[in-house]
Amino acid sequence: MSVDVLTQEQIDALLKAANEGETSLEELKQEETAKKIKVYDFKRPDKFSKDQIRTLYMLHESFARMLNTYMSSHLRTLVNVDVVSVEQLTYQEFVQSLANPSVISILAVPPLKGNIIFEISSEIAFAYLDRVFGGDGTTSIKTRVLTEIEDAVMRRFVNSAMDRFKEAWSNITPMTPTLEATESNPQFTQIVPPNDMVVIITLHAKVGEVESMMNICIPYLVLEPIMSKLTTTFWAAASVAKDEHGGQAEIIRRKLNKTKVPFVVEVGRVQITIREFLTLGFGDVLQLNTKVKDDFPCMIGTNAKFYCRPGTFGKKLAVQITQVVQKGEDATDDDE
Repeated sequence: MSVDVLTQEQIDALLKAANEGETSLEELKQEETAKKIKVYDFKRPDKFSKDQIRTLYMLHESFARMLNTYMSSHLRTLVNVDVVSVEQLTYQEFVQSLANPSVISILAVPPLKGNIIFEISSEIAFAYLDRVFGGDGTTSIKTRVLTEIEDAVMRRFVNSAMDRFKEAWSNITPMTPTLEATESNPQFTQIVPPNDMVVIITLHAKVGEVESMMNICIPYLVLEPIMSKLTTTFWAAASVAKDEHGGQAEIIRRKLNKTKVPFVVEVGRVQITIREFLTLGFGDVLQLNTKVKDDFPCMIGTNAKFYCRPGTFGKKLAVQITQVVQKGEDATDDDE
C-alpha cells in the first residue's frame, strides 16, 4: 500500500483552499507537475548558462555606467544608459529584429577571434549628432542613412564607447576593440552563419528627451575560448584584485607622472675661500673647471642623468642632449 506524503507547500495550499473553498489533492499535484515542465528546443540549444548570462549582465552594467558618464560630460546634457536584458538568440533572429536603416558598427576584438556588432538606433544617433552639432538634442529628422560627415562623427563616438567597453571587459580578458566597418542595412552584416547562437546585450539609452535602444551582439564563437571565465566568482575576484592592485598602481603612476623635479644644467664649478667670496665685486672673473668644448652635465635633483651642449632654439636658450649617463655612473655631490 503506497502512502502519499504531502509537502509543506501542499499543506499550505490545502489550508488556504479550505478557507476559500473546496479543492482536491489531485489538482494540486497536477499544478505542481505543470510548473516543473520547461519548454526546450533541441534545434536551438542554449550555449550560455544562467551564471554566464548573469555575469554578462553585471559586466555590461559597468559598461553602461561608464558610457553614461562619458556621454553626459561630452554632450553636456542629461543622459541615462541602463542594461535592459541579456539574452541568447540565433544571429538570424537578431538581424531580423533590427530596423532598417540603423547605425551598425562591426568591430574586431583581438586577441579574440571573430567580430561583434554595436548597433545604435537611428533615434539615439540623430539625437547625439544634433547635440554635437550645437542643437538641443530634440530632433525631428526623418530616419535615413547617415551622411559622410555624420558617419565620421558616429565613428568617433563608437571608438570612445569601445574604450569603455574594453575597460569593462578588462576583469575577464584583455581586448582591443577596433572598428572595421559601418553599415546601415542589417542584411549586409553577416558576421556568423544565420543559425549560430549569439548573446544580445540590450541597453536603454535616453539623451535629453529622446529614448531608444542600443544593442551589442557577441557571437558564441567569439566567447568560446573564455567561457570558463564568464562566472560571477571569477568576475568578482578579478574586480577585487584590480581594485587592490591595479587601481592603486594606476593612481601612483599618474601621481608620479605629474611630480615636478628640478632639471639643472651645470655650466661648471669653482672653489673659492670665504675671504675671496667676501671680496668679490662687479667685473671680477671666476675661472670654471670646464672648457668650451666640454659637455655640460644635466642634473636631476643632485644626480647627473644626461650630458648636453648649449645653444638656442628660436629666441630662447636651449641645450641638446648628447649622452645618457649609464646606470651606476651618476655623479653626485658626495662623489666629488
